[in-house]
Amino acid sequence: MGSVRELLTRSPVTVSAPCRVDAGGTWDIKALALPLERQTPATVNMALTLRTAVTLHPYKEGRIKIFSRGFSHTEEAFADRLPFNSPFGLFFAAVSYFGYHGLEVEIDSQSPVKSALGGSSTALVALLGALGEVGGEVGRLRDNQVRSRKEILHLAYHLEDGISGGNCGIQDQAAAVYGGVHLWKWHFGQPAEPLTGIPLLDQKGQEVLSNHMLVAYSGKSHVAAYTNRKWVNDFLSGKTRSGWIKANGAVHSFAQAIQAGDWDRAAFFMREEMALRREITPEALDHVTEKMVTAAESVGCGGRFAGAGAGGSVWALGKKVNMDELRRKWRKLLTPIKDAQILDAGVDAQGIRREF
Repeated sequence: MGSVRELLTRSPVTVSAPCRVDAGGTWDIKALALPLERQTPATVNMALTLRTAVTLHPYKEGRIKIFSRGFSHTEEAFADRLPFNSPFGLFFAAVSYFGYHGLEVEIDSQSPVKSALGGSSTALVALLGALGEVGGEVGRLRDNQVRSRKEILHLAYHLEDGISGGNCGIQDQAAAVYGGVHLWKWHFGQPAEPLTGIPLLDQKGQEVLSNHMLVAYSGKSHVAAYTNRKWVNDFLSGKTRSGWIKANGAVHSFAQAIQAGDWDRAAFFMREEMALRREITPEALDHVTEKMVTAAESVGCGGRFAGAGAGGSVWALGKKVNMDELRRKWRKLLTPIKDAQILDAGVDAQGIRREF
């Protein structure tokens, strides 16, 4: 174990990463993707300009402290007794991997807490980036230094999958690491390269897309574990598998439409995937998010829950004139709901980065 207190006293380290919205989420879980690899399981996601920053500050020797703005509690532990099963256990595990102590981890997210935008995975990616930066500055000769984006993605996924007990996806971390708009193809059976990211839009295209999409928080926080577990179990039993395969086809068509800048066609395939999701994952929508998606579809847009849904956020895509009308509808729907809001979010072309 090595103290980084002195280094951080001289210069705290801050790294940030973007959260995301998606279509075709859950296919990034191995339990779904591996048995049906011949179907080319895929997810499309867009990194958002809502970023999560992690700052490492100096702290007491032999201890680690973690706190996140928006959460009421703080956790502190001795470096040799870090709790990996606590609310901040995932972040303690990341610090443990590097073997550091004498630091405080501050997490500050621009997205609402538990809004289904991939916040915890994004924070983990930013934390690993920050710890890697510290390692570079300390100059320790260690076998487990993490510097490249590929290494950060690999470690973030396996840490989260291990600490959570399995059935963790990788798309949240991928968007946080690389940013932009991607079609991700999942092929976990290939040990050298378990995923392929295909950029769908250049920076100019991403700026255009930002004017054709809308993201809003429903006011209700979500917990992904229950819904993800049910979806995986229903898939494994064969109950919903054919529906998942059809939804995967819609996501591939959605990616082609995005790449072509055909927003009307993209909205069509977004509605198609959403119709299938209503059948195979009905728990993903509550009464507010159902109204939000229905409002999007009523004006010719596509609407979809983010992540595992069950509250959280909804995002929509379509022609500019339709998006303007939807903004008015969503504002009227969300204004009476505490904490609900339309988020100021576009596509973020950058992934993980150090802040100076």
